[in-house]
Amino acid sequence: MEEFKNIPGVDVLLNHAEIKELINHSDVNLVKYAIRQVLQDVKEDAGKGKPVPEREVLVSKIVNRFYIISKRHLRKVINATGVIIHTNLGRAPYGSVMLQDAFEALNGYNNLEFDLDKATRGSRNAHASDLLKYLTNAEDVLVVNNNAAAVVLILRTLARDREVIISRGELIEIGGSFRMPDIIATSGCKMVEVGTTNKTKVQDYEQAITKNTGVLFKAHKSNYSIEGFTHEAKLKELVALGKKYRLPVVYDMGSGLLNNDVVKHLKGEPSVRQTLNTGVDLVSFSGDKLLGGPQAGIIAGKKELVQKLKKEPLLRALRVDKLTLSFLETSLKYFLNEEELYKKNLFYATLNQSPEQLKEKALAFNKILKEHGVESEISESSGQFGGGSLPGQKIASYMVRLIIEGDSARKRSAFAEKLYLKLLKQEIPVLGILRKGDICFDVLTLPEHELEFAAEVVSKVFNILAKS
Repeated sequence: MEEFKNIPGVDVLLNHAEIKELINHSDVNLVKYAIRQVLQDVKEDAGKGKPVPEREVLVSKIVNRFYIISKRHLRKVINATGVIIHTNLGRAPYGSVMLQDAFEALNGYNNLEFDLDKATRGSRNAHASDLLKYLTNAEDVLVVNNNAAAVVLILRTLARDREVIISRGELIEIGGSFRMPDIIATSGCKMVEVGTTNKTKVQDYEQAITKNTGVLFKAHKSNYSIEGFTHEAKLKELVALGKKYRLPVVYDMGSGLLNNDVVKHLKGEPSVRQTLNTGVDLVSFSGDKLLGGPQAGIIAGKKELVQKLKKEPLLRALRVDKLTLSFLETSLKYFLNEEELYKKNLFYATLNQSPEQLKEKALAFNKILKEHGVESEISESSGQFGGGSLPGQKIASYMVRLIIEGDSARKRSAFAEKLYLKLLKQEIPVLGILRKGDICFDVLTLPEHELEFAAEVVSKVFNILAKS
């Protein structure tokens, strides 16, 4: 095609002044890689009949591609959404104290798989084990890389090629479109649905039991709720049924609250300790949700069953590394002292803010914006736990709404959207709330030390756009 003749070669582009300047301050091979990437895109477009960009446009694309490749992709983001466990922003946040505590064991070498008492090879499964057993009152525990992995490992070990009985009302979908039926199928098990979406009784489970049944399974509705004409089989009922037929009962708690005696904000949520006291054989839960630690799947329960899980070959593919174990152990230590928990665990510190503290933060944020020529107003808002935890529960907070000038709602809305997207392009992005043509910033998730910086970034971008 004629358009392909207009595409310059790599050698030609390398001699362009702007590209030469790029090479002087970086790796020539990386620059060549960026050039080839852009030229590949141009060739694909030319094959579809699109014109080849002008040389300067092409060079600009190469420079942009170079910086996209070379700069850090995982970056700090300022969360002004009011969602504490934000699935898209790394879930549970880490504070500087927790980072410092966790990295004490990560600086240099550590005893990940070395038994210091016996001076022999050890097991990484030992780390955090004693703390978890104490905090949950479990006979034994095992940590894998996330809760979905925990469920797969349990079902594959206990019910491979057998039936798993589960209520239709608990066929949950978790983040990233992972659905419980798919997880059960991946585990090599046959799913048997019982009851209805809104009503499942323990008799429904019993009627479905056959000689091929491997597990009675229950999933906590951690990211949704069903209200009205409803009924679900109680965990204690399932435990009794499991004992009657000598079948293991497994409870996927999803987000795991260790002990609600300590955590005053989460009284309505079942704790792992309470759940295990029902006699359930195994529970699984996340380390990065209501625990406020790293992404991990924690399995707790009967020692005999956990030992079987530890012998399953799949465990090697699901095991966690030293970073996860160090952060998990650090997070768990804070649960030994209520004062430390609310001070050092950023998730719980965020939850522990008083209405007065939140209002003071909103006033401070509002004041800095006005000092930089940006008009705004404060209003009450409702924050969220997030991360598929405690659906429907709100956290009283305050937000700051920018007042955007404009002779039509359409123009104001367009400005708000442009500002919202532009804030995400900053060196340290600021994520606010774009709602009904307005842009707002909820201070629930804005730490005190980030207030001034966030307000200055918002003001700078706002004023630049207002003048353009």
